[in-house]
This record gives sequence, structure tokens and C-alpha cells, in this order.
Amino acid sequence: MSDGRRRTMGLRFYNTLKGSVEEFAPLRPGEVGLYTCGPTVYDFAHIGNFRTYLWEDLLRRHLEFRGLRVTQVMNLTDVDDKTIAGALRMGVGLDEYTRSYIDAFFEDIDTLGIQRAAVYPRATQHIDEMVRLVLRLRDRGCLYESKGSIYFRIDAFPAYGRLSGLDPGSAAAAQARIEADEYDKDNQRDFAVWKMRRGEEPAWDTEIGDGRPGWHLECSAMSMRYLGESFDIHTGGVDNIFPHHENEIAQSEGATGKPFVRYWLHAAHLIVDGEKMSKSKGNFYTLRDLMARGYHPRPVRYLLLSAHYRKQLNFTFEGLAQARSALDRLDDLAYRLDHETLAEGEHPPLSAAAERAREGMIGSLDNDLNTAAALGHLFDLVREANTALDAGAARLRDARQVRGALDTFETIFGIRLGAETTLEAEVESLVHRRQEAREARDWATADRIRDELQQKGIVLEDTPQGVRWKQRG
Repeated sequence: MSDGRRRTMGLRFYNTLKGSVEEFAPLRPGEVGLYTCGPTVYDFAHIGNFRTYLWEDLLRRHLEFRGLRVTQVMNLTDVDDKTIAGALRMGVGLDEYTRSYIDAFFEDIDTLGIQRAAVYPRATQHIDEMVRLVLRLRDRGCLYESKGSIYFRIDAFPAYGRLSGLDPGSAAAAQARIEADEYDKDNQRDFAVWKMRRGEEPAWDTEIGDGRPGWHLECSAMSMRYLGESFDIHTGGVDNIFPHHENEIAQSEGATGKPFVRYWLHAAHLIVDGEKMSKSKGNFYTLRDLMARGYHPRPVRYLLLSAHYRKQLNFTFEGLAQARSALDRLDDLAYRLDHETLAEGEHPPLSAAAERAREGMIGSLDNDLNTAAALGHLFDLVREANTALDAGAARLRDARQVRGALDTFETIFGIRLGAETTLEAEVESLVHRRQEAREARDWATADRIRDELQQKGIVLEDTPQGVRWKQRG
């Protein structure tokens, strides 16, 4: 079996900046600097956010699988129009208002098995870096002041619009100033990098004035603080392309004169039941909403990773049920491989199928993280392995090869397989007690424990070889 972890060449990603799939080559051999746009902590993150965060987690896992050392930075936007409005509405300080949503965000990513980034910089803790960036931009003639706020002059950066494909000429002609952090993406405007103090809004007394940073400035300052003035990959949702990422490029390169990011990757939107997610439509879901309905995080993770990241994903509860069924098939095969007694030797067709599936998965993920194609290779193997096991043709070496392919899925997709990996000690104890009750012919106790386990999502199967158990999604 070839070792996919040792080969780092052949990775290809769709670079929004170039509009095409390109071979990936990091700035420093063997190392990757990765900046992922994180949450604005004014509310709980929703499943559309997690579609992007999970894809970014898979990107990191695959880069690491390929032998690269990844330094991931994800910002926490704790000062912008939304967080300020929420804090003022609640009558509390900005830190107090955002702290609960930051805590909830970390609880949610842990629940979904998203690996922690190396750094989670908060905007309010990096004001000094932002002020220094504004001073550099001022020295290079990129800024002007109006009514106490400081604006980036788009016509000072001729390359403006190359990421989004928008015409910078129309922006220069308009010469309108935008004070809001977010605005209609059909408009191109000069944008605020520093906003004068207004009313009861939080503000910082600095050498560039009494105020607070604009949203776009935050990511430029924090990404360069932790990854350098030029780094490898910057990701986010397609809604970040304009104006946020376009403005990041302008102010970063305007200050340094260096290329800011080499590869820009963006995930498509998630919709729900064919419509844009909206609280007013009743189709707006957080992870907590889904878990309150009894859904396990594993199928949520699987579903949100199952479609190619650049294709729109339609979230439905039917799709969530299908994700659970797909995981059941993988769990069942993992259980058979780990528990069935097989003879020594090899069944060449099955070994070849395992190698083909594993290489197919890796190759699909190398090709712009095509998760749908990778899963297709995996389930071809599931079918062939079950057929060989049912026919008694599978041998011990084959089982190891097939298990190796499942291990590759677990490592990159971040989903553990098999009942024993998901059962907690309490559940294992209940299974043992039920078995003791059955042996004592205490059927009432055995049935009561079985019902209790079912409420926990644990399904028992009494077979001639003993009790099998699995955790249903």
C-alpha cells in the first residue's frame, strides 16, 4: 500500500484569485499558513456557518494527512456593527455580550469534532496592530479623513476588484464613502478603516483618533500578525469575496507592497429545503436546534461535508436521515472487520478494491477537495467488502487493507466509525448489566435497560455470536 501521508505533490485547489484550479505549492516547503474567517460573535453560529467551518477543518486535515504542517488562525470578530448593537440593546459591555457566544462557538466546534486552530485572535485584543496598519496605509497615501473617520481610497489601489471581478473604475468614479461594516455587494465604495467614536459605542483612544476599527481592517491586521505579510491560504464563504476579502487585499497590499495571500478558497452557500435560510421562514437552524430534535453530530458533520464545497448544499431532514444511513453502513462494515474471524491469507480482488478505493479517495481530495467523489470510491469498497465477507471469501490481509481505507476516511473526514468508538463508559456498563439480566432470565430488567439505551441512541442486536451494538445518528 502506498503511503499517502508522505506525498505532498499533486494537491490542487480552485483559487478564486485566478479563477481556475491550480497546483498548490506552499511558500515554505512542508509548512502551510492558513487563515479562516471565523464567526462574528453576536449570536449562535448556524449550520450555514458550520458548512464552511467543517470544510475548512477537512482542508486542514487533508493537508496534514499529506504531510504538511499547518498553522491555522481563525479570527473572532467581537467588535463590529452587529456586536455593538447587541451589547447596547442588552445594556451590557461588549466583552460581556460576546463572551457567551464565544463560549458557545467553542462548545459547538468541539461537538462537531472540528480541530482547534492554533490561534483565535479577538479583534478587541489587537487594536495596536490595527493602528499600526492604518499608520502604514497613511504613509503610503492610501487613506483620507472625513468627519473624524478614516477611509481607504480605492483608486489608490489599481488592482482593486481582481478577486471579485468587479470593475474598480466605477468605484473610483463614485467616490462615495461607506461607514457600515457590511453593505450591498453590488456597490463598490471607499470603505472605513477607522471609525470615529459615536454615542455610547465602545471606542479606543489611539494616536489615529478616538474610535474603533472597521471590520475589514481587523482580519488584515490579525492575519499578518500571526502568519506574516504574505501567506498561503485564506478561506471563507462566497459572501466574503466582496466586499470583505476584496478590501482585505487592498489594505494589506496597499500597506506592504507585497502579495497578501497566494490561494483564496471559498465555499458555496447552504440553503434549506431549497430556500435561503431565514428566521422569518422558520428554516434557520443552529447545531443546538438539531441536537434538541434528537440528531447526533456525526450525521450533521457527514452531511455538511458530503457535497463538494464549491457546490451549493441543500440541507433537508431527509438528507440528514440519509447521512445517518450512510454512517450505519460504514459502522457495520467497521464492526465486521474488527470482530469477524477470518482465515489467514489474501483474496486478491478485495485487496485490489481496497487499494483502489483508498487511492481514489485521496486522489479525489487532492483534486480541489472533491468529497462527493471520495465518498463514491469509499462506498464502492463497502459494497465489494460486504459481498466478499458474506461469501466467506475475505481473508485477514484483505480485512486489514479495507480497514486501512476506512481509517483514511476517519482521519480526513474526522468521523470515527464503529460502535465501540462512540460508546461511553456509562453505556458500556448498561450493556453489560443487560447481558447479566438476560443470563439471569430477568427479562423485565433486560427490557428496561434496552429501552434506556435506545433513548440514548444505542441500538442492540442480539446475534448468535453475542450482542452487537451501535450508536444510531
